[in-house]
Amino acid sequence: MSNQSIAAAKQVIQNHILALNARDEKALLQTMHFPHHRLSGTKLNTWETGAAYFRDFKSRAGGNWDHSTADDIQVVAHAPNKVHLDIQITRYAKGGEILSQFRSLWIFTNVDGHWAAAFRSSFAGD
Repeated sequence: MSNQSIAAAKQVIQNHILALNARDEKALLQTMHFPHHRLSGTKLNTWETGAAYFRDFKSRAGGNWDHSTADDIQVVAHAPNKVHLDIQITRYAKGGEILSQFRSLWIFTNVDGHWAAAFRSSFAGD
């Protein structure tokens, strides 16, 4: 069962990055549970609903952001309904220049049969 939970969490992060890069807000929001929490540095952000999430992301990523990748995904812990993944995120500008690269701990949960990210702690520096 745990291997299935790991596969499910990895699929969610892949879907998240694909939706983010396609600027598909509806698909992006399907990859997150709400309320959704993000700890960056010592600041905790909470989005009660998905309405403002993508707008906030674009503001955080900056005007030069073109796309992101999820690199070096490591399983930290897992159970049948929860998985912690340590993920290196890279943000790129349109020409391929790296804008930022950072580690982020993502916590995925299965709620009523739907796997999505509930929380993450990021070293994005923003």
